[in-house]
Amino acid sequence: MAGTAWKAGPAFLAAAAADIAGVNPAANTYRKIFHIHLANTNAAARTVSLYLGATGGSANGTELVEGKSIAPADVFDLYFPSGLRIVAADFLTGLSSIDGTSVTITVTGESFVL
Repeated sequence: MAGTAWKAGPAFLAAAAADIAGVNPAANTYRKIFHIHLANTNAAARTVSLYLGATGGSANGTELVEGKSIAPADVFDLYFPSGLRIVAADFLTGLSSIDGTSVTITVTGESFVL
């Protein structure tokens, strides 16, 4: 059964761990993330970290990406060919090494009803 396509972003990553808006699904659904696109729009390298866990969290052991440096005006892409399953208790959170105006994130996938 095919899901319904969805997208979160593009949005800037904050300098402190925060939820990526639109990724956490409702209680009766789940989502599969297929692609995460990060773009550094700044003239200097920026470091990003992404986590899968509690809301706003950045706990050890929940890292998808930790301290990834993205060169100036460059991009970094994460692909999950089978889909990274996100349920109602899961949140995708992330942060950038600097203010919330340097690195954008776009997440794409499908949403499914249980």
